[in-house]
Amino acid sequence: MLEELNVRNYALIDNLSVSFEGGLNILTGETGAGKSIIVGALSFLLGAKADISVIRTGSEEASVSAVVSIREDNRDVLDWLASRDIAAEDGRIIVRRNIKTSGRSSIYIQDAPLSRNDLEQCMGLLFDLHGQHSHESLLHKEIHRKYLDRFAGLENEAAQFNGIFLNLADKKRTLETSAANERDRDARLEILRYSIEEIDKAAVKNGESRELETESKRLASFEKLAGQVNTAAAALFEDEPSVLSLGRRVRTAMDNAATIDGELSAMQQRMENLYYEAEDLAEEFRSYRDVLRYEPGRLEEVEERLALLYRLRKKYGGGAASGAEEDGILAYRNAAEAEIDALSNAEENRGKLGAEIALLEKDLAGRASALGAKRRSAAAKLGDRISVILKSLGMPNACFEVGVNNRGQEQQKTSMVIGPWGAEDVEFLISANAGEPLKDLSRIASGGELSRVMLAIKTALTGEHTGAVSDSQRISDSKRISDSQETLVFDEIDTGIGGEVALAVGDYLRKIGGIKQIFCVTHLASIAVRADNHLKVEKKTGGGRTTTVISVLAADTLRGEIARMLAGDAGGAAALAHADELLKKYKK
Repeated sequence: MLEELNVRNYALIDNLSVSFEGGLNILTGETGAGKSIIVGALSFLLGAKADISVIRTGSEEASVSAVVSIREDNRDVLDWLASRDIAAEDGRIIVRRNIKTSGRSSIYIQDAPLSRNDLEQCMGLLFDLHGQHSHESLLHKEIHRKYLDRFAGLENEAAQFNGIFLNLADKKRTLETSAANERDRDARLEILRYSIEEIDKAAVKNGESRELETESKRLASFEKLAGQVNTAAAALFEDEPSVLSLGRRVRTAMDNAATIDGELSAMQQRMENLYYEAEDLAEEFRSYRDVLRYEPGRLEEVEERLALLYRLRKKYGGGAASGAEEDGILAYRNAAEAEIDALSNAEENRGKLGAEIALLEKDLAGRASALGAKRRSAAAKLGDRISVILKSLGMPNACFEVGVNNRGQEQQKTSMVIGPWGAEDVEFLISANAGEPLKDLSRIASGGELSRVMLAIKTALTGEHTGAVSDSQRISDSKRISDSQETLVFDEIDTGIGGEVALAVGDYLRKIGGIKQIFCVTHLASIAVRADNHLKVEKKTGGGRTTTVISVLAADTLRGEIARMLAGDAGGAAALAHADELLKKYKK
């Protein structure tokens, strides 16, 4: 449930903080006051795409945050959070999202950074936003399948089916690729074996090029190198005086001095260390000079070896540049060996893969049959349930049906045609008037009728039903339906309706509000009077800037807002009297 929403520098909002309650939360205000901005900010927090145009003019970034409480039994959300090492504190999480003028954005749940897709996934488990135009989603048949599966409690079963289907499709692609590659197998094996033989014959060692380049440089400048080495050796230990002979004289003198003045002991110790270091250096340098030899043919050998490694790196990977390592050549050799093994066992592997595919196809067919039977059984119940609700929403002659037809039926296929989500297509059909045949929803001309269909579906999915349904069946359905979403948002779902229909819509919104938190943006007073929590959205101007603000209406200001919605006059006696009558009749 959304407990608190904070919005800064978003569109016309400067700095807004508002708390919400459970039940039915109604948002009202004049046209253009900014109600859609509030919904937009909430949508931004739920993971919707956004760009820098949402940032308030003159600001560097826009941010939206919220405190969201989670029921203890909402395992879908709690498991999702746990899988990412995110823990709710006292049953609550803090969600934050911002976007800067540079286009960079950040998203956090608690202190864990997330991607927009992660945010959309998590918040989709908690919120269901139905916007002014989102009734158009009802025109997509895939949405129909999702609603039926949610009503029937088949979401997990359908997801498992989809996973198996995708695994089967992947194995089939692998088998087809293997069969296509068979024609080129022998030629490929010959190339791979030649490559391995060439690399093994060269006895390539990683890092060899760098060592050889160092040796090549030394051999190419040997005369100059030898001269400098001899000069250094003479100065270090051969000439008289040399570094070592001078060091011995200094060391002896400081030893004698330190016996007279103890303050020289520290310097005497440093000199002794320096002398021993010089001795070690002289010994190492003498050894280096003693083995320094010029081999006339060695430079040619080194250059030939470097040229070979250059060609191999260029041919098999690792780069041809000077100083490059040989790990690319060795990696190619290992990959080639693995590919030879795979190609050599291709026939055996194809046999195993074919057997796995056969088992998956049998399993998938069984699952498809079971899933289809459950969908057909639930479809009849959902169709009846929605028809009952539509009659209460001002469509007394409406008949709603959930069609479940075999895939490929139009081609008169006799065998089962299995798709990613089953072997059937699900389609919502409606007859809005008596004597009219059932038609798909896209042929409903009225946006108000589509809005009522959506509300009826939402009502059915919450398990809150009226009409010819027993209380025990209602409770059973409510427990059976898999619906982790604790908050429903309706942005002007009342479009195109009024009168008694509006009263019925308000009644159903209140019923859903008994088990869900509801946000509803409305222009109809007959719906607004049902609110458990009424919020007014207004535009205010000051200092040359326009700002959208939101406030919770108390009893004394509530009647004025209802009067304004009824007659456009918040202070008129007749409008106030009518507002008082509605509030007395419908307000809890």
